[in-house]
Amino acid sequence: MNKSDYNDPRPVKIDFETLTERQKYLLTESKTFCIYPWIHMHAYPTGEAHPCCHSTMWQSVGHCKKNSMQEIWNQAPMRALRKNMLEEKPSAGCVRCYEQEKTGFMSGRQAANKHHGHHISRVDETDSTGNLNRFEMTYWDVRFSNLCNLRCRSCGFIFSSSWYADQVKLAGDDWGKKFTAMNYAGRTETDMWEQLLPHIDHVEQVYFAGGEPLMMEEHYNILEELESRGRFDVRLIYNTNFTQTKLKNRSVFDYWRRFESVSVGASLDAMGPRAEYIRKGTDWDAVERNRERMLEVCPQVDFYISPTLSLMNAWHLPDFHRDWVDRGLIRAQDLNVNILQDPPQYRIDVASARYKDILRQKYQEHIEWLQPLDPFKRACQGFESAITFMDSRDNSDKLPEFWTKAEQLDKIRGEDIRKILPELEWL
Repeated sequence: MNKSDYNDPRPVKIDFETLTERQKYLLTESKTFCIYPWIHMHAYPTGEAHPCCHSTMWQSVGHCKKNSMQEIWNQAPMRALRKNMLEEKPSAGCVRCYEQEKTGFMSGRQAANKHHGHHISRVDETDSTGNLNRFEMTYWDVRFSNLCNLRCRSCGFIFSSSWYADQVKLAGDDWGKKFTAMNYAGRTETDMWEQLLPHIDHVEQVYFAGGEPLMMEEHYNILEELESRGRFDVRLIYNTNFTQTKLKNRSVFDYWRRFESVSVGASLDAMGPRAEYIRKGTDWDAVERNRERMLEVCPQVDFYISPTLSLMNAWHLPDFHRDWVDRGLIRAQDLNVNILQDPPQYRIDVASARYKDILRQKYQEHIEWLQPLDPFKRACQGFESAITFMDSRDNSDKLPEFWTKAEQLDKIRGEDIRKILPELEWL
C-alpha cells in the first residue's frame, strides 16, 4: 500500500520499520491512542482547553483564562488522558473520533497519528501517572477569538461574533447581559499569542480556524513571524469560510506562495442561494472570485472544499461538488466531507426513512462518477462514510426540533427554509 494513500494509517514522516512493536501498535492498531496530548493543546475562543478540536466541548482539560497552557499541560485531566490512551481505555472526550471510526471515516485521532507519529518517542518520556515534562508544541491549533463575519446555521455565538445579536433574540435580553459578542481564549486579548511565541522554533504545523482566521491579527502575526525567521518549512492548514482574503491591504495569497506546504480547506457547504442561507453573510460571487484569483496567484497551493455535511446540504452537496469540478475550480478528489455530529438536530441520521433512500441513491450515483477520478479515495470515502453514518441509527425523532430551530432563525433573519431548500419537503 502506498504510504501517501489517504487511508493508510502509517506515519508519513518516519520509517515505520524503525519503530518498536509497541510504537507501531500505538500508532496504527490502538483504538484509543492519539499523539495529540504529547505535542499539542487546543483552546476555544471562550478559554476552555482541550487536547484537540475534536474533543467534546463538555470534556475540557483546563481553562486558559485561569491558567497558562504550560500549567494545564500536566494538570490531572491531561495526565489522566495520556494514561488512558496508553492503557487502551476509552476517554469520554474522544467519542467523536470513536463514532467516526465506526462508520469507516478516517478520524482526527487516526489522522494525528499519521501526520505527527514521528513524535512517538515522547511516549517513552511519560511517567506512570501520565506526566510529561517536555512542553514543546509542534502542532498549533488555538482559536484566538470568535471574530467572524458569518452566522452559519450549524454554528453559534461561541465561534462567531456575528451570531451574538441573533442569540440575544433567541435567548432573551437577560442572556445578552451575561455574555459579550467577542470572546478571547486567553487571559488578555494578546495572551495566547504571547504564550505560543516561545514555541515558534518547535512548531511544524499550524491549523488556522475560527471564528474566521483570515480576519484575525494573530493569523497574520504568525505568518509574519515565520516569514521573518525563514520558517517556510512550517506546514499551514486552514479551515476558512473563504470570504475574506486580505488584512491591512496584504493578500493572504502573497504569504501562501512563499510557504512549502499550504492546504486550504474552504468551509463551503453549498453554492448560490443555498450557500448564502446556510452560512449567512456569504457573498457567493465573492467566494468564486476569490477562488479564481487564488488559481492565478498561487495555483500550487492545495485547495479543497471542506463542507459540513448536515440535513441542510445533504441533497445538494453532490451537485455542488460536480459543478466546481466541471468548471475547473477543483479536482474531483478535492473534497473532504466533515459529517456534522453536533448540534444533534442537524445530523443526517435525523432524516426520515424516505429521505435517506433518496440520499443513498444520489450518493451511490455520485460515487460511481467519482471513483475513477479520485485516486486517493478521500472524497469517495467521505460519501461512503456518510451513507454508513446515516444508516447507523434512526434519530428521526429530532425532526420536529430541526424544523422548530430552522423556523425560529427564519423569523429573525427574514428567510424561508422551504423556499431556499425545497428538497427538504421530502422529509
